[in-house]
Amino acid sequence: MTTTTAPLTNRDLKAAAKRLYADASAAGRTIQSLRPYICPFTRLLDFVPPGSRVLDIGCGAGLLLALAADTRPLGASVGFDSNGKAIAVAELAAKRLAAEGKSVPQFIRLDVRDPWPSGTFDVVAMIDVLHHVPVVAQQSAIMQAVANVPPGGTFLYKDIAPRPLWRAWMNRLHDLVMVREWIHYVYPEKVVAWATAGGLTLRRREWIPQVWYGHDLLVFDRPA
Repeated sequence: MTTTTAPLTNRDLKAAAKRLYADASAAGRTIQSLRPYICPFTRLLDFVPPGSRVLDIGCGAGLLLALAADTRPLGASVGFDSNGKAIAVAELAAKRLAAEGKSVPQFIRLDVRDPWPSGTFDVVAMIDVLHHVPVVAQQSAIMQAVANVPPGGTFLYKDIAPRPLWRAWMNRLHDLVMVREWIHYVYPEKVVAWATAGGLTLRRREWIPQVWYGHDLLVFDRPA
């Protein structure tokens, strides 16, 4: 996929993911290529301007950064995750981006409790992470993310929505099947309260239905 200003579609992102993860296993390639249909990546990418330096917290297999780098130039960007297998898959996408002359994010295996990557980032992203965090640690996870947003920077947050109830149960079933985990929903009002207490300003809030899933999107800025 070449850099373009045309609106991206789920089909565009599916094709890009299939190409970027061509060296992954069949299962890994399939999962990444189907994710744009259940997660609103087309909307998330709207908040990653060209040239941005992005820190992706809990990046998994790196799809957000891989798609961002495939569709626009990025500055020095880093994704980290505690799952070593996921990071190995992300590195395959990074090699493909390098071979195609695109921006190449760095992917690091790192536990969230370890020191986070240093540097200044224009966008700090936390996508589908918080519901995996125990309830008692959710506020501290948000506050640590917020602390990494510099003046003029953006905090991009997306997680599965706890309402309406039927969509929430579809989300819960998905995680039970895919990762065998009982997830811990957090209402977006709490995230707004925590982030604003950390000095951020809420720019946008959206609830996004996609297939039978529901998503809460919050975009914050730190005043320059």
